[in-house]
Amino acid sequence: MIKVLVVDDSAFMRKAISTMLDKDPGIRVVGTARNGEEGLDMVRKLDPDVVTMDIEMPKMDGLTALRHIMMESPRPVLMVSSLTTEGAESTLKAMELGAVDFIPKQLSKVSLDIVKIERDLREKVKTVAMRKMRHALVRRAPRPKATLKRPTTVRGSRLVRDVVAIGVSTGGPPAVQKVLSALPEDFPASIVIAQHMPAAFTGPFAKRLDSVSRISVKEAEPGDVLRPGHAFVAPGGKHIVLDQKISRVDVVVSEEPRDALYKPSANVLINSVAEAVGHRGLGVILTGMGNDGMEGVQALKQKGGRALAQSDSSCVVYGMPKAIVDANLADEIIDLDDMAEAIFANLYK
Repeated sequence: MIKVLVVDDSAFMRKAISTMLDKDPGIRVVGTARNGEEGLDMVRKLDPDVVTMDIEMPKMDGLTALRHIMMESPRPVLMVSSLTTEGAESTLKAMELGAVDFIPKQLSKVSLDIVKIERDLREKVKTVAMRKMRHALVRRAPRPKATLKRPTTVRGSRLVRDVVAIGVSTGGPPAVQKVLSALPEDFPASIVIAQHMPAAFTGPFAKRLDSVSRISVKEAEPGDVLRPGHAFVAPGGKHIVLDQKISRVDVVVSEEPRDALYKPSANVLINSVAEAVGHRGLGVILTGMGNDGMEGVQALKQKGGRALAQSDSSCVVYGMPKAIVDANLADEIIDLDDMAEAIFANLYK
C-alpha cells in the first residue's frame, strides 16, 4: 500500500486529490495538511511514501517545505502547479530542489480532462513510489564549475553526426539541464528536445536552460534553422519535426499528428530526424514514464544513426530508456553524470 500525504492550502484541492488517489486500491491518503509547516510535521509523523505539495501556501510555502524534506528525509514529492508562466518557473525551481514531477492545479469538476488527470496522477504516484528515492537527486549550481572539453579520443576525428534528438519526460528538466549546461560553447552539433510538458512550461524551461548553458537554447518557433551549438525545445502541445533543404535543416512546429499520445512526442521528433538526416542523427532517451521514443529510435537506427539510454540507477523513472534497452536499440547505457561526454564522443562514431 502506497501512503500519500496531500499538502495544499485549498480545501477543494485537498479533497479533489485525495478522492482521485483513494479510488486506487493500492494507494491510501494517510493525511492532509494546509501549509508547508503542517506538511513537514506530518511527514515526520506519518512517513508517507509520496507527498503532493502545493507551491503557494501561507506560513511556509511549498518550496521551503520541499527543501526541508529533501534535507531531512528525501522522498518523492509531486508539486501541484498552476499552468502559468509563474507556476512554471516555481515548478522548475522545485524540480531543481528535488521534486520528481508535477500535477496540474486546474482540476475543474466539469473539466473533460478530469479522467485523464486522475489516471495520470495515480500513475505518477505509483511510479515514483516504486523508485523509493534510490536514485541520486539531480541538483546542480546554476552554472557548472567546469565545462566539458572536447574529448581526447575525438580530437582530429571527422564529425559523423551533427543532430542530437533528446526525448525525456518525468524527472526531465533537471536531467536536461545537467546535460546541456556541461556542453561547451563550440559544441559542433544541433540539439532538438521533446520534453513532455504543458504549453505554459516549455518557454520558461527553454529560458532557464539558456541561462545556465554555454550553448544557445530557445523554444522552437516557425523559421528556426538548425545550427551547431544551438538547442531547440519543442513547444508544449505541439511537435517539432525537421525538414532537410538543400543547404539547411528547418525546424518545423506542427500540430500533426493531432492524435499523438504526447505533444510534444519523442517518437514524432526522432522519426523526423531519421527521415531528414538519417545516419547523421543521435537519439538520446532520458528519464521518463512509458516508451515514447522507442519507435523513433528504431527508425533512426535503421537509417544508421546511434542511440544512447540513460542508466536505470540515474533515472527518476526508468521507463523510456528501459524501452529502448529492452528492444536492444541502445548503443550505450550511460549514467546522467557522463551523458554530456558520451553525446560528444558519439558525434564522431
